[in-house]
Amino acid sequence: MTIKELQKQVDEWIKKHGVRYFNELTNMAILTEEVGELARVISRKYGEQSFKDGEGSNLAEEMSDILFVLICLANQTNIDLESAFKNKLILRTKRDSQRHRSNNKL
Repeated sequence: MTIKELQKQVDEWIKKHGVRYFNELTNMAILTEEVGELARVISRKYGEQSFKDGEGSNLAEEMSDILFVLICLANQTNIDLESAFKNKLILRTKRDSQRHRSNNKL
């Protein structure tokens, strides 16, 4: 599935089940909340914290939540994420093609 197809699928879901998009500020707050939930799982799975009884470790679910809200924000602000991502990858390649290779820390 392409990113364009994901954006279309999310838009169709919102229109069918979500009534309308939350406003941009609300979606930004939701995105921040979802990133925090992912951080919580990662800190427990890979860091020094431990899970509480009954707590789960579903990285895929948390990442999918983030992707869904990010796509909502892209849709409502008329951003073509696929095009934006391709352009960013070109920029990163030009900017960083040798930077990491010459980093002694890596």
